[in-house]
Amino acid sequence: MSEPNQPIGPRPPVTLLTKMFYGLGSVAFGIKDNGYRVFLLLFYNQVVGLDPLKVAFAISLALIIDCVIDPIVGEFSDNLSSRWGRRHPLMYASALPVALSFLLLWNPPMDWGEDALFWYLVAVAVIGRSFITLYEIPSSSLSAELTEDYDQRSSILGWRYFFAWWGGLTLTVMMFWFFLAPTAQYPNGQLNPEGYKTYGYIGAVLMFVSIIASAAGTHRFIPWLRRAPVAATRTVVQTLVQMKDTLSNRNFVIITLVGLFAAVAQGISFSLGAYIATYFWGLSAFWTGFLVLDSFISSSIALVAAPMMSKRSGKKFAGTVLLALAVFTGFVPLILRLLGLFPDNGDMIGQTKIPEIVPWLFLDGVIRGVFGITASILITAMLADVVEDSEVKTGRRSEGLFFAFTSLVQKAVGGVGAIGAGLILTVIAFPRAAKPGEVEPEIIVNLALVYMPVLALLYGIALAIMQAYNISREGHMENLRILADRTAEMEGGTTPQIP
Repeated sequence: MSEPNQPIGPRPPVTLLTKMFYGLGSVAFGIKDNGYRVFLLLFYNQVVGLDPLKVAFAISLALIIDCVIDPIVGEFSDNLSSRWGRRHPLMYASALPVALSFLLLWNPPMDWGEDALFWYLVAVAVIGRSFITLYEIPSSSLSAELTEDYDQRSSILGWRYFFAWWGGLTLTVMMFWFFLAPTAQYPNGQLNPEGYKTYGYIGAVLMFVSIIASAAGTHRFIPWLRRAPVAATRTVVQTLVQMKDTLSNRNFVIITLVGLFAAVAQGISFSLGAYIATYFWGLSAFWTGFLVLDSFISSSIALVAAPMMSKRSGKKFAGTVLLALAVFTGFVPLILRLLGLFPDNGDMIGQTKIPEIVPWLFLDGVIRGVFGITASILITAMLADVVEDSEVKTGRRSEGLFFAFTSLVQKAVGGVGAIGAGLILTVIAFPRAAKPGEVEPEIIVNLALVYMPVLALLYGIALAIMQAYNISREGHMENLRILADRTAEMEGGTTPQIP
C-alpha cells in the first residue's frame, strides 16, 4: 500500500474542536453498549419470541468471537501502511457495516423459525461487534498519537468518555420515554416492536455520522501520526513472540490487572443494581430510569475534572483517590439506611410527587459518577503513557495492541461479574419471582451486607495493584527524551526539544 502523505508545514495544534471531533466517535460505542446491555435480551426473548437461553448463548458466542478479534485488529492496525496511515482507513471502513448491523439487529425477520432466528442473531451480533471493534481499537489508539503531552491525554480521553456516556444514555432515555411509550395496542410499551425498529434506524444513523465525523475531524493529523514499521516477512510464531514481548511490559500488566478486578466488580454492580433499586430502595421503573439521568451531569463534570486532577496530583495518585471515593460514595446511602439514618422509601408508584429518597439518591449518583468517571479517564490515560514506555524497551509503537488486549480482558471477565452476582443471590437465599415489598427484610439487609464487602474487596485489590505502576510525569518526560534522542541519532540531526 502507498505511504502516508508527507507533512507540509507545522503540525496542527490539538484544539478544543479536535478533541470534540475525536471524542464524537464514541457515541457509536455508547449506543452499541447500551443497546446490547439494556434491551437486546428483552427484545429477542419477549418481542421476537426466541428462547432466553438461546438469546443468552447467541450474545455470549458473539462476545467470545469479539474477544478473539480484538488482538488481531490491534496488531493489524499497528502495522497497517497506507496513504491514510495506520488508523483512519479502518475507522472509515467500519462506519457503514456498524450502522447496517445495528439496523438489522432490531429489525429481524419475524416470520423465520426459532433456529433460523438464533443464527440470524449470532451473525448480526458478530458483525456488529467486529466492526465496532474495527473502529474502537484504532480510535482508542489515536489518544496516544494525537499528543504526547502527559496532561492533554487526559483531556482528549475525557471527551471520549463524555460522548460515550451522552450518546448511549440519550438514546436509552429516548427509548424508555418515547419509542417504548405505552399505546392502545401495547399497554406495556417495552413489548412494542415498532419502538425497537425506530431505535434501530435512529441508532444506525447516529453511529454512522459519529464515526465518519470523528475520522474526518482528525484526518488532517495523518501526515504527523506515527507510521507503520517497514514491512518484514514474519511467521505466525514470530508475530506471537513479538506480541508476547510487547504485552509483557510491567506497567501494561499492572493496568491490565487493575482493569480485570475493576471489570469483575463493575459486572457485579451492574447485575445487582436492578435488585438494589427494586427491592432495597423500592423504586418503580420510572424512578429507576430517572436516576439514570445523573450520569449526564457527572460525565460533564468529569470532562473538566480529569485534566485538572492530572495537572494537580498526577494520574496515579488522583486515579487512586477518586476511585476509592467513588466506591465509598456508592456505599453511603446503603450504610445510612442500615443505620436507620436514611429516609423511608415512600410511595414509588405515583410520578407527580417526587419520593423523598430520590433527590438524595440522585445527588449521590452525581457525586459517585464524577469520582468514578474521572478515575476511569485518568486510568485510561495511564495506559496511553505505557506506549512510549514500551517503545523505549522494544523499539515498537503498539498502541493498537495495548488497547485491544485491555478491551479483550475486560470483555472476557465481564461475565464473571454476572456469575458473582448470581452467587451472592444464592448465598443470601434471595427468592425467585419475588415481588417488591414482599421479600423478608432480613434478606434485603443481607443483600447490602454481602454486596458492599465483595465490591470493596475487588476494588481494593485493583487499587493496591495500581500502586506498582511507576510512570510518573517525570518518567514520561524521560521516555520522550530518550525517543527524541534516538530519532535525532537516526536522522543525523540535532535533538528536538521536548516541551
